[in-house]
Amino acid sequence: MLFIVGVLIILVSVIGLYGIHGNIGILWQPIEFGIIFGGAFGALLISSPMRVVKGVAKSMGTVLKGPKYKGEHYLELLGVLFAVFKLAKSKGDLALESHIENPSESSLFSAYPTFQADHHALEFFCDYLRLLTMGANNPFEIEAVMDVELDLHHEADHTISATLGTLGEAFPALGIVAAVLGVIVTMSSITEPPEVLGGLIGAALVGTFFGILVSYGFVSPMAKSVELAHTADSQYLNCIKAGILGHMQGYAPQISVEFARKSLDATVRPTFAELEEMLANAPAPEAG
Repeated sequence: MLFIVGVLIILVSVIGLYGIHGNIGILWQPIEFGIIFGGAFGALLISSPMRVVKGVAKSMGTVLKGPKYKGEHYLELLGVLFAVFKLAKSKGDLALESHIENPSESSLFSAYPTFQADHHALEFFCDYLRLLTMGANNPFEIEAVMDVELDLHHEADHTISATLGTLGEAFPALGIVAAVLGVIVTMSSITEPPEVLGGLIGAALVGTFFGILVSYGFVSPMAKSVELAHTADSQYLNCIKAGILGHMQGYAPQISVEFARKSLDATVRPTFAELEEMLANAPAPEAG
């Protein structure tokens, strides 16, 4: 929503106010736009693997929607952690084996459908629960492994936002390229009357204007928005990490879940009362 409001403010402030004393029609230069966007897309393909190119395309949805995880996602996650840790405390970590080997059909995870549908988070959680069932019991070693995996995940997200930022920085230069080509066209028509040359020069300068506007008004801010959204979403896996480490150190399920809750930013962290109410109404975990 804020993205749309921002776009409207930019268009009204720049294009709208220009239209008060200028000819908006001259700003419509599709050939200049094609040169700039085509050059930017080609540069993206040269500099980035297809994984990053697809990530940049998908990041447009992130700009519109913001972070993937909202407050209700974290509340459900804390419920999942409590259910798993309660089952493990009462019947042992091996009781989790049937659930983590086939989580898509687990009666434990099916009580939390949003989490169950999140393939990446579910796989991350089950992988470390599997280590517990295999006998891993040193929380410091597990934390080190988690940090490596989380760093790799963060780096993959950062690559997408950084690529989008680099693309934004390229637009002013590509606008100059389009303007230079426009000047070449103008110079080839030097014998034309002044009113024709004026139109050609104006059209050429649109390339510079458009490149700068797209860069600093749209693409660079979008890159920052994607970066902030990815940073916010990284809390989700960190929350799982905090809960697992608390469980591994022998704390009661309620305390391990409280560790996980405290790892969250205040903007998405459920209150203690909300968590207590949710846990009171949570289904009893089954060994499966």
